[in-house]
Amino acid sequence: MDRRNIPTTFTWNPFRELARIEHELNKIFNELVPTVGKGEIIEIKTWNPRVDIYEKDDKLIVEAEIPGAKKEDIEVKIKDNNVVIRGEVKKEEEKKEENYYRSERFYGKFERVIPLPVEIKPDEAKATVEDGILKLEIPKAATEKEVKVEVK
Repeated sequence: MDRRNIPTTFTWNPFRELARIEHELNKIFNELVPTVGKGEIIEIKTWNPRVDIYEKDDKLIVEAEIPGAKKEDIEVKIKDNNVVIRGEVKKEEEKKEENYYRSERFYGKFERVIPLPVEIKPDEAKATVEDGILKLEIPKAATEKEVKVEVK
């Protein structure tokens, strides 16, 4: 049987396909970053703070965004050349008198495991938190220097 003689009941519409793709993408993004209505607060079981990692002089610097976290609610551990940052951002008491139109701030537990790119001295690490940024300064371990050996 020749396929050209079969009547088609379906006409492909590229705009319908684009609308379907847009609907699927919106569904995915809404699951990742939920928006809520009036008076609701987002509370996620766990989330990962964003980090920057860079070298400065003889130190490795790790900066993590943890808005709303208090220093007593943050735990930092270094093990096997990995930094583990965990804690919880607790929501303040609910403000009944406020009329919320939208609330997108995250509350709840967070955790992030960060493999470090260089050897470090974990015993000399220092951590501070200011303006929602956790800053961890870790001295780098002495790198092996090249040594010339004289041949006799």
